[in-house]
Amino acid sequence: MSYLRGQVVELTTTDVAHGGWCVARPDDGPVVFIRHALPGERVLARVTDVTSRLARAEAVEILAASPDRVAPPCPYAGPGGCGGCDWQHASLPAQRSLKAIVVRQQLRRLAGIDRDVEVEALPGDQDTGAPQGEGPGAGGTRPDGHGAGLGWRTKVEFAVREDGVAGLRAHRSHEVIEIGECLIAHPAINDLAVTGRQWPGLSSVEALVAPASGERAVIVSGGRGARTTGRSEAIEQIAAETVLRSSGPRHQRLAPVRGRGYLSQHAAGRDWRVSAGAFWQVHPAAADTLTSTVLAGLQAQPGDAALDLYCGVGLFAGALAPVVGPGGTVIGVEASEAAVRDARHNLREWPWARVHRGDVAAVLRRGGLPAARLAVADPPRSGLAREVIEYLTAAGNGASRLAYVSCDPATLARDIGLLVARGWTLDGLRAFDAFPMTHHVECVAVLVPAP
Repeated sequence: MSYLRGQVVELTTTDVAHGGWCVARPDDGPVVFIRHALPGERVLARVTDVTSRLARAEAVEILAASPDRVAPPCPYAGPGGCGGCDWQHASLPAQRSLKAIVVRQQLRRLAGIDRDVEVEALPGDQDTGAPQGEGPGAGGTRPDGHGAGLGWRTKVEFAVREDGVAGLRAHRSHEVIEIGECLIAHPAINDLAVTGRQWPGLSSVEALVAPASGERAVIVSGGRGARTTGRSEAIEQIAAETVLRSSGPRHQRLAPVRGRGYLSQHAAGRDWRVSAGAFWQVHPAAADTLTSTVLAGLQAQPGDAALDLYCGVGLFAGALAPVVGPGGTVIGVEASEAAVRDARHNLREWPWARVHRGDVAAVLRRGGLPAARLAVADPPRSGLAREVIEYLTAAGNGASRLAYVSCDPATLARDIGLLVARGWTLDGLRAFDAFPMTHHVECVAVLVPAP
């Protein structure tokens, strides 16, 4: 049997797959990947895409529901709606269980490692004992009035339609869905009312908040061929302390419209300068949790040398520097010019911590770095470059413990497999639900040379 786009078929799901899908394997047709379903459910699914090997679909009616199913708190988290959330229809414990299964699947398939995985809730998102299916997210209500798993996202990029309306994109689509309020966005972002304003001539409006200080920034990007000075009624009226206009290829250049261009974020017991265009974890509790996990995994000692690859604004380097002390060395490597400026500012009190600007693979290839017993890497979603893996596992470079921070279990498992093939072993793995309601999961893997 072959499927046609738009066709509605009855299917029973068997398992979860990476990306927020459930899988159905009908006897008379290709495998079907289904959104808005849960494992073990019988559904009516509308086919949205067909290839030579598989079909994609979305569940439009649930005929036999999983006991883990709850009512999505957001009215746009369903078929034909916003593509930002994948699992609002599952209880929070079920979401974490599904993510744990995906991490384990990827490790088994790509690294040849069979390992139990638990996905841990971050502080603020623990279940509070509310009965399943009651309250936003079926996880109880936090003291701030938001359900567990909601109100956490401190950075949201809104797409802007040709008519100037801001919203969020549909799944695998350029269509912009007018959503009103985003329930996973931090309250301070929703208070900016980006979706309630007109943004003529723009293609996107990105909103950011530093939860500890309450500072907010907005980055506006012009549409293709649009000529904008960065000034409009919406920009003038929006209550963000900092507003910037992006330009250039991939909108990487930022020019201030008003404000100082950076936020003051708080983690690991101190403040960090973070430029509006630089990377910072989007869950308020993620930076603290990941820093303590990395430090525990690396077991740094006074006098150690450590590499912080893809170091961003220097979070892990800044946590390692006081531990290794003046007898040690911390070297950060980062490609982003803005992040390097921030990192050098953030690390200025530790002269033994330095930051090199450049592509990580190119900097390592250039040589001249000291041998380092410890390394931490927090690469983009694409994972480690092959040259980075070769450098870390080369005997002359001295690495004996690596903390690998990843938001993509597939590229993490791929790279663990490559490291294992070069004589390393997985010593520890923790996974965190740093992106509730979505399919994303943050992992910290600790690897050491095999004995």
